[in-house]
Parts: sequence; structure tokens; C-alpha cells
Amino acid sequence: MRTNFLYLFTIFLCFQFHSCHSQTSSEKNKEKDLSEVKNNIVGGPFENGEFMYHGIPETLKAVDTSPGWKQEGQKLLITGKILKSDGKTPAANVILYYYHTNTEGYYAPNDAMDKRASRHGYIRGWVQSDSLGNYSIYTVRPGAYPNRNDPAHIHPSIKEPTLDKEYYIDAFVFDDDPLLTSKKRLEMENRGGSGILRLLKKGDLHIAEHNIILGLNIPNYPSKNNEKVSSGSAIGEDVISFTPFHAWGPDKGSKTCPVCKYGRYHGILYFVGNDPNWDEIKQWLSYLENESAERSSYLKTYFVYGNEGNYDKDKITKQLAEIGKSLQLEHTALTFVPSFNDTSSAIRHNKINPNVENTFLIYKHSTIIDKYVNLKPTTSNYNKIKASLDRTTNNFQLLPTIHQ
Repeated sequence: MRTNFLYLFTIFLCFQFHSCHSQTSSEKNKEKDLSEVKNNIVGGPFENGEFMYHGIPETLKAVDTSPGWKQEGQKLLITGKILKSDGKTPAANVILYYYHTNTEGYYAPNDAMDKRASRHGYIRGWVQSDSLGNYSIYTVRPGAYPNRNDPAHIHPSIKEPTLDKEYYIDAFVFDDDPLLTSKKRLEMENRGGSGILRLLKKGDLHIAEHNIILGLNIPNYPSKNNEKVSSGSAIGEDVISFTPFHAWGPDKGSKTCPVCKYGRYHGILYFVGNDPNWDEIKQWLSYLENESAERSSYLKTYFVYGNEGNYDKDKITKQLAEIGKSLQLEHTALTFVPSFNDTSSAIRHNKINPNVENTFLIYKHSTIIDKYVNLKPTTSNYNKIKASLDRTTNNFQLLPTIHQ
């Protein structure tokens, strides 16, 4: 009897072990399947993404005035373009949903809003880009969460007409917010481009020009990067502050940051690394000097040299100074760094490839609006630079910042 009992008990344990093992494998497979589904979603998992549809109007326009506009506080206009993944082509009929706290930092609901989205508070709204990609939002500047170190922000999300699912982009934050530290700036994902709003003022109204680049840094986005050679941050991302040595130009002898001092308006950063062609460099410098002279009220141009295999500070200083003098440069600064991977100057954050012939980053208000790599000094390429500047010049061009 004891032998039979032991035999049956052993069979029972084996059955239990086999059943548990099978169940665990099945659960793991299900979890794997769910993980794969999540990993294939454009933008990745998006908690409460469906909230953007609760209370959405039947007809959307390119301009929206939020309920927060009536609240006491700093009136704010956020306006710009929604652009396709190339950062240049307007994207029409894209829905942009936004919500944010009130001026006290709370997501306060009210009786008039759709109760299913009450967690987003009553200051929420939608715009739909027009045929030129334009959108505008009139609202009030939100307050930061009480007793926390998070910068004040606005939550945006995107629904493209050709995609099944919505996705979120970087929260809009404010450049002048003391809670937006350097560390937090570098930690931003740049989903859809930089989320940093740099404010201008027109009377009592604060204005933020802000373009959104569809698919930029969005996981699983169904587009391919056609850039044959990679160099420099993407269109829509910010130029990161750096401190080159100025061998020639207005800040000669200093390590002035071009972005910090002159980032408010248009700027061109012309990078050359390990393989300089000095004849072509001089042709580009002459063009940039003329362009900068014609647009002197709002354009600053810089040559940034970073030859990591041939760094001699005194020699490079003398060489660039001689070029500046021979070309009679008055508006274009000639600068250099030890290499494009240098940490002391912080140039490395701009992701410049030292092995390409050149990299041009064209920026406005510290955000990259156009980029070119391996560009020859030809008339057609000069016209590309000129067109980029003309395309992004508008009525806000010379408005003062909130600090002026």
C-alpha cells in the first residue's frame, strides 16, 4: 500500500509540475506577443491616448482658443507649422491635441467638459493643420505643479490622417523657466522636435513660434531616413550651446557661445572637420559674408573648424586670422574646437561627423530649421541656403524677447 501511495504521489507531482510548466510557457508566450504588439505601435505605448478624442468637436480649425484664455494670467500664442518628416514639407489635416494645468498648476475639471477626460482638466483643445501646415493656439501660460521640480508644461499629442494611432510628442516647456535646468534640457527626447518654447512679446501677448516635425524620434514611425551621410542634429531639434575659440570676428580672442549670445535670430553654423578643402572653404566664407551683410539685422554666420588629427591652437588661430584678414570678413566669425567630440567645449552634443566634407546647420531662435551635409560652393547650393532663410522669415522676425 505504501509503495502504491508513493507511486501515485510521484505521478501526481509530475502531473502538477508538467501542468504548471505548460501554463508558465503559455503565459510567457502571451506576454511576448503583447510586448511585440506594443513594440510595433507607432510611438510606443501611450497611456490614456484615447483621452484626446473625448469631447473632440466635429469640425476642427487651424486656430483654437482654449478655455484658459479667459483665465487671469499671461496670455500666450503658440503658432507654427506641422511639417512632414523631412522638416520642410507642410503636412495638412494633422490633428494636434493639447492640455495643460491652470495658472496654479492644477488640472482642474469643470462641469462643461467631457467627464471621461477630467484628469486632463478643462484647459484643453484641438487644432487641425491647414493646407500649408499652419496651426495656432491661444491660451494662458500654465503654472508648474505645486511643490515639485517639474517645469511648467503643455502636453501635446498628434493624430496623422494616414496613421491608425495617435502618438505623443515632447511636452512644450518654456525656455525662461528656472526649473528647466541644463540637465533636463539634455534629457529631452525631442519627439516631434524640441519642445522648448522661446517667447517673444507683442504688447501684453507672449508668442512662441514652434514647428512640429512628424515622426522625428518617434519609435516605429513608418518612414525611412534618406540621409546618406549622417552629421549634426536633426531639423526640429535645438542647437546645443558650445564654446569655440574665436580666431576672427566680432568676438575675437574669446570663447563666446554663438547660440547663447546670438541664438535669438537666424544663424548659420558651417562645420569643417578632418578633411578641409581650403579653396572651397574660402568660397563658402565669401558667400556667407555677403549673405550676413545683407541680413545684418537678423543673421549671424560662423565657421567652426574641428580637425582632431591636426590640433595646434596657436597654428590654427594664426591660420584662421590670416584667412579672415585676406577675405576682409566683418560679419562672419572664424572659430575652432579641438575636435567635434570635445567635451570641454560641449560641441559633441551637436553630433557633428568629423569625416564629412562639411555640415551646415541653419537655425532660428536656437532651433534647427535646415541642414546640409557635403555641400559644394556652387550657385545652386548658395540658393538653397538663401531659400531656407527666406522661407523662415516672417512677421515675428524682429519682435523682442520677453527679456528685452
